[in-house]
Amino acid sequence: MLKSHTNQLQTIKTHAESTYPEECCGILIGHQQDEEKTLIEVFPTENSWNNEAADIFSSRETIAQSKTSRRNRFTIAPAVMLQAQKNARNRQLDIIGIYHSHPDYPAVPSEFDRAIAWQQYSYIIVSVQLGVASELNSWILDEEHQFHPEDIMPNPG
Repeated sequence: MLKSHTNQLQTIKTHAESTYPEECCGILIGHQQDEEKTLIEVFPTENSWNNEAADIFSSRETIAQSKTSRRNRFTIAPAVMLQAQKNARNRQLDIIGIYHSHPDYPAVPSEFDRAIAWQQYSYIIVSVQLGVASELNSWILDEEHQFHPEDIMPNPG
């Protein structure tokens, strides 16, 4: 379960709309205790997908890399992830997940999303239809590397 404030989910939707028709991405920072995660901060990042990223990730998928762009792929620069990790640890927090958008596509994980996912993270995906954020879902990865829906609950605190 992922606990989140409504304004945090709105931050994700606003970011997704601002980058349409390209995918947005960002980092979810918070606390994790057993199966429950509490979102403390949404950290929007730049989608750093480029030809170099396409080359690196091409071995993880069967889709020809010439068909990939920021419209259907995202990546967060390793230096940005490292800095976010350091900043979170300095505040006794952790990276608890990643979010990204699916322009004109449902808020369900793609095969590429599954290929790059890590089990300990929550993955929020927001669908952006014709520039307007709509469906938003969170997903978790099981031991067999399959995604399952994750409940998003209001955080009253």
